[in-house]
Amino acid sequence: MRIVIAEDSVLLREGLAEILSRRDHRVVAAVGDAVRLMTSVAAYAPDVAIVDVRLPPGYRDEGLQAALKLRRERPEVGILVLSQYVEPAYATELLAVANSGLGYLLKDRVGDVLDFLDAVERIAGGGVVIDPEVVRQLLSRGNRDPLDPLTAREREVLALMAEGRSNGAVARRLVVSEAAVAKHIGNIFGKLGLEPAEDDHRRVLAVLAFLRGRMR
Repeated sequence: MRIVIAEDSVLLREGLAEILSRRDHRVVAAVGDAVRLMTSVAAYAPDVAIVDVRLPPGYRDEGLQAALKLRRERPEVGILVLSQYVEPAYATELLAVANSGLGYLLKDRVGDVLDFLDAVERIAGGGVVIDPEVVRQLLSRGNRDPLDPLTAREREVLALMAEGRSNGAVARRLVVSEAAVAKHIGNIFGKLGLEPAEDDHRRVLAVLAFLRGRMR
């Protein structure tokens, strides 16, 4: 997999490159600002761009805005946005322009190397991965939303799906069988009105329905 990294911290940038290289991914460019991110993506056509939310010169949301521009101009490139803090509004902006191949993770999540690598690979494959802490904050909101028909267990399953977890991982977390998880997911698809289609595509649509419903 070909990857571009945009991160102003040299230590984190080099650390990410090392982690990805050990998994036999190729970091084709590692830069420190949004301008060089855009030129690097144009030059190397990566599979995934890993982008810090806050980049020079303003250190506000330059990275996020560059990621949004990339998605509009180069939708084939997966986008993983890294943030120091939980900002559900940033995830909302990403979801407004994409329904596949994107992720929003806290930088602390990089410390769990296997989960981080799994997230990058899921995004490259068209998946959606949202940080568990964002999911937890959204679950704590009490407003009515389109997910009201879901049972408590179905919401648990959907929240874990939003974290990018496979059926097996969901089953292990909830201490149930994979068959039970598959049944819950089938119920979720039905209640959300998702017509039969490729399962991975319906998983993404279900996650987006969950996130968009909770972010209202």
